[in-house]
Amino acid sequence: MIRTGGVNRPVEISATGRFEVRITAADVGKRVSVRCRHDPRREGEKFTDTVGVLASWDNGVLLITRKSGETVHIPEASLVAGKVVPAAPARRRGPAASYAELARVATRAWRPVESERLGEWELRAASGFTRRANSALPLGDPGMPLPAALDAVRRWYGDRGLPAYVQTATGAPTGAEGTQELLCAELERLGWVREVSAEMWIGALAPLADRDEPAEVTLSREADEAWLARYQRKGVSEVALKVLGAGPSVWFATVPGAGGGVPAAIGRCVVDGRWAGFGAVEVDPALRRQGLATRVMAALARRALDEGASAAWLQVEAENAGARELYAGMGFTSHHAYHHYRAQ
Repeated sequence: MIRTGGVNRPVEISATGRFEVRITAADVGKRVSVRCRHDPRREGEKFTDTVGVLASWDNGVLLITRKSGETVHIPEASLVAGKVVPAAPARRRGPAASYAELARVATRAWRPVESERLGEWELRAASGFTRRANSALPLGDPGMPLPAALDAVRRWYGDRGLPAYVQTATGAPTGAEGTQELLCAELERLGWVREVSAEMWIGALAPLADRDEPAEVTLSREADEAWLARYQRKGVSEVALKVLGAGPSVWFATVPGAGGGVPAAIGRCVVDGRWAGFGAVEVDPALRRQGLATRVMAALARRALDEGASAAWLQVEAENAGARELYAGMGFTSHHAYHHYRAQ
């Protein structure tokens, strides 16, 4: 028998044995695996399995947040099996890192022009230049109930003429698993809409630096006019230049173009302690798949090693298949997904 909300239900029986639902609403916040019917009204039921964090169990509906950030709504009546499962095993490749550590490193590598604390949350603004620099980063307790904190976030961004965003993460392998998943579910319940999702990938720095890719790669402390000519965000403002140039130790890489025109490839790297963060790696579309991106990153990696870094991170959008293939070939693996929720 299973007890949920004070109601007993018989355990479902499969053709090969007994399924057991061994979770209740008390397991909200834990990582679970459940099996449910597609449609209990149909004969010859087919089952669907879902693994993720149990974000809520209210009014006969389970909400489970998968590692990708996708939320799945499961009617309690369709459950045939369920159990709490341990956290995903530690990755065997790449450096060990918590979500909080990486989130703070990424923020230092993409500094907003203005920031303010809301308890342990950080409110970030840069005149609308990228969501990363114009969103609240909720690491810890905001010092007030969530609805009040979100109202404060709306006011802060509204005062600056900006939409209110909150950046969250799902699928992190370490730390208090379920914390950000629960926040995602609560944001959705309160009407915030997830607009963009991407992933943080990490890897060892030395193998990337060891790639012997002969090419003329120029490194500079500033993004000059040539570098900006290849950068995909056109019409870069003074604020954008401040964001691009800010960070503990920032380097810009350029592979010159034919005849000294627009560069064939560019990249950016921020060295911060043991971490080297890569971004803005862009290649002339006519010259792609010729190893230019690898050459840019290898040159930046060697510089980062010289400054004492040993680990690397980068951010990649989930639908960018080409970039994911490239970075996987360099030894990077996904650490967690992150999302930007916008107030409505």
